[in-house]
Amino acid sequence: MEKSFAMISLGCAKNLVNSEQMLYLMSEAGFTLLPDPDGADLVIVNTCGFIDAAKSEAIDNILEMAELKKAGRLGGLIVTGCLAERYKDSILAELPEIDAVLGVGSFKDIVAAANAVMERRTLSLFGDQSAPIDELPRVVTTGPGWAWLRIAEGCDNFCAFCAIPFIRGRYRSRTMENILEEARDLAAHGAKELIVIAQDITRYGTDLYGKRMLAELCRRLSEIEGVRWLRLHYLYPDQFDDELIEEIASNDKIVKYLDIPIQHINDTILKRMNRRGTGGEIRALFKKLRERIPGLVLRTSLIAGLPGEGEAEFEELCEFLREARIERAGVFPFSPEEGTPAAKMDHVDFEEARRRADLILELQAPIMDAFCEGFVGKTLDVLCEGYDEESGMYCGRSYADSPEIDGQVLFDGPGREGEIQPVYIESTEDGLLCGHLKEGE
Repeated sequence: MEKSFAMISLGCAKNLVNSEQMLYLMSEAGFTLLPDPDGADLVIVNTCGFIDAAKSEAIDNILEMAELKKAGRLGGLIVTGCLAERYKDSILAELPEIDAVLGVGSFKDIVAAANAVMERRTLSLFGDQSAPIDELPRVVTTGPGWAWLRIAEGCDNFCAFCAIPFIRGRYRSRTMENILEEARDLAAHGAKELIVIAQDITRYGTDLYGKRMLAELCRRLSEIEGVRWLRLHYLYPDQFDDELIEEIASNDKIVKYLDIPIQHINDTILKRMNRRGTGGEIRALFKKLRERIPGLVLRTSLIAGLPGEGEAEFEELCEFLREARIERAGVFPFSPEEGTPAAKMDHVDFEEARRRADLILELQAPIMDAFCEGFVGKTLDVLCEGYDEESGMYCGRSYADSPEIDGQVLFDGPGREGEIQPVYIESTEDGLLCGHLKEGE
C-alpha cells in the first residue's frame, strides 16, 4: 500500500537540515513525498518556536493542517521541532488535533511516529536535546549549486533574551571527519557553495577538541574538489582570534562575507543581556576585520528596544551604525520570550521597539544602496539559481548575498543553474543588481 506524506518546514536553516534528514528517513521507509498536504496520508510540520512571530506562524500552520484533516482531506498530523520542544508539557493538550509530536532530540524517530499515525495511535517522544548529534543522511532541498553545512548544534551562550539553549540543548560539535564526509558528498552532487552554519560556529571544536577549530575546518573544507565558495554564518564577536582572521583573509574559497550578530553596542545593555565583550571591543574587531580583509561585507543582527535601552542608548547604536556602515543588517524589535531572564526586565513597549527598529532600517537603507551602487561597472562572480519569470532574466547571488536574507543579481543569459558565472553589473535598484553575462566577450 502506497503511503504518502507532505512536509512543512518553518524557521531557520538549522531546522531545515532536520527536515531534510526526516525526508531521507521517510523516503527510505517507503513513504512518497507529495508537494501539497491536501490528499496526503500525513503531514509533518517542523516548527520554529524562537520568537512570538515564529510561534504564531507555526500555530497557524498546525491549525490549517487540522482543518484539512477535519475535512477528510488529510490523514494525520505530526508536529516536530522547536515549538514542540518548548511546549512539550502542554502542546497535545492545547492542540488535540495533533496525532504525534517529536522534540528536537527525536527527529530520528520520525518513521516510528509516521507508522503510529497510520495505525491511528498517538505518539509523543522527547529525547535528550543535549545528546550527541545524530549523523543522519539528508535529502538536500536547497540549491541548485549550494547547500547548508551544519557543524554544531545547541548553544552555551545563554544570552538573556534568547530561549535557544533551553530548546536546542547544550553546544555540541560534530566531528571534523563527519563534516568533511558530508561536504565531499554535497560537492560530488553539485554543491559549489557550502554555507557553514551553527548557532555559533566560532566555538566549533571547543567541546570535542578542547580548542577552537573553525580555521582548521575551513582549511580542510577548501581542499575538497568542487567546492568554490565557503560562507560562514553566525560568528560571535568574542571568539575571533588571529588564526581565524588570517584564514578568512588568505583562503580564496572563503567568501569575504561574515555574519556576526552583535544585537547592540551599548556596554550596559550588552552586559545585561549576558553578551560577552564590550562595545569598544566590537568596534575594534570590525575595524581589524576591515583592515585585514579587503572588500569585506559585514552582516549583523540588531535588536531594538532591549531592556535598558533609553533614547541615549538607542542613539549610541544609531551613531555606531553611521560610523561602521555595515552592509547587511537584520533588525528586530525586542520580543520578551517567556522563560528568559530578559522577559522579566523593564523594557519599552513593542510599538516603541518596532518604531526604533524601523528607524534603524531607514538609517541603513542609504548605506546599503551606496554599497550596491559600488558594484556598478564591475564584474561579479554569480551563482546562478535559475530563471526569474517576472523579470525575464536569470537570477543568482554574488559573494555579498546570502540566500533568502540578502539581495540578488539579475542578468541576461544564458544562465546555467548551479554554476558560478561572471556577470557585468550595469545598474542597481532596491537592493537588486542588474547586468549581463560576460562569458564570451
